[in-house]
Amino acid sequence: MAVIDPNRTWELLEQRLAVTTNARHRVVLGAVIEHMRAEAAPDLDRLMATLNPAPDYHFWNGGQDVGPKGTEGVKTYYIDFLATRTNILEYELDRLVVDDHCLVTEGFLKQIYPGSYAAQIGIPVDDEAADYLVVFRQLILWPVDEDGLIQGEDSYHSGPSSVTKLSFEELPQEYVDLVHTPAT
Repeated sequence: MAVIDPNRTWELLEQRLAVTTNARHRVVLGAVIEHMRAEAAPDLDRLMATLNPAPDYHFWNGGQDVGPKGTEGVKTYYIDFLATRTNILEYELDRLVVDDHCLVTEGFLKQIYPGSYAAQIGIPVDDEAADYLVVFRQLILWPVDEDGLIQGEDSYHSGPSSVTKLSFEELPQEYVDLVHTPAT
């Protein structure tokens, strides 16, 4: 059985949407659900369509904002993210807060990293040919504009809370197809 299920990423949001009657909160929840689904697809055009014309991301690492800015910066970020082959992920949410202008999500972000990429970015691994489940505690603020478009992401994470070497049988099929299937 695969150690992650990307479809669980938006599960808590869909549960909240099902019981939410406030029309504006439904817009905010819907915008983030669509963004998450487009990222999982991955469908770059669909993903970019969820963002307002001047998205502003804030990724806080070591007290520094390293997030992409503007449409081209964010688009380049997503192109580069897909190239890392770490986009098969599950954001296991245990908390969300929604208001008229923002959704806040908190939980464990689980990503599978090729060992070589993990080592390249400083995650400790003992076998660069293996695959690793890397788990972070993460909180994201998702501001949404008056048109129902995401203005960016303000992301805070703990750094890796666990790094686990995986067997081939534990890998989701999407990851196997992406990383372990030879290109034709």
